[in-house]
Amino acid sequence: MIYSLKSVTKLFPQRRLQVQALNGVTLEVHPGEQIALLGQSGAGKTTLFRLLNGTLRPTAGCVVFDGCDTASLSNSGLRAMRRRVGTIYQQHNLVPSLTALENTLCGALGRMSFVTTLRSVFRPEKTDVEHAMHALELVGLVDKRSARADELSGGQQQRLAAARVLMQSPDVILADEPTASLDPELAESMTSLLAGLARDGRKTLIMAVHKVDLALQHFPRVVGLRSGCLSFDVPPSELQGSLLSALYARDGKATGERDVDHLQYKLGCAR
Repeated sequence: MIYSLKSVTKLFPQRRLQVQALNGVTLEVHPGEQIALLGQSGAGKTTLFRLLNGTLRPTAGCVVFDGCDTASLSNSGLRAMRRRVGTIYQQHNLVPSLTALENTLCGALGRMSFVTTLRSVFRPEKTDVEHAMHALELVGLVDKRSARADELSGGQQQRLAAARVLMQSPDVILADEPTASLDPELAESMTSLLAGLARDGRKTLIMAVHKVDLALQHFPRVVGLRSGCLSFDVPPSELQGSLLSALYARDGKATGERDVDHLQYKLGCAR
């Protein structure tokens, strides 16, 4: 088991109140699984990812990574864990003035000291360049290796963020809605790319997806998160419109395009 979450709750202080981002989430993830995470904005997806990559610790419950409770890890233990978990965010977090190759080389930061990484970026070893070039080849950006990050299109920047994570050589890839700002064609391409890279590299992939059809087409397991609680955990064949209607309902009612009939139609088309 690469992840085992048991009754995980996360609270954040806000003035005199405690805001509950996650509430009693229990989830198990096997090595090499590809999971799509669905849910409205504010459902707790980003908080879940930050618990999974070790940048947050739960208020209650436990997050176990590869047999170790993250709450009990020392600082060095957390750093070792984070080297094994690569995260792709909706905001690319690239260095605009660096080239695509240099940004990719920055992916080694987690497994090197800061000084060593800087040296690797500006005076890279041959093996590091080869590794970075391979990562750029996998995401289709070899021809852009000398282009500055701020000269790339939004889709290219998102692929570059994926290349940087591949340079890290993680066991787990967490993708927090990386396609939310992309048009449908680019979103499909990016989702297919990440799913394929994870599958071919036998890496665990958990990706927050904002389009139901992308989850159905590319993932063998779909998890729904609503108001910090696990709503469902099913294979695509069991993902019914009623589950999605409840997941995306506002004030207890599904509205607009998210009514049951429309979702059933979309599910049928996607399948």
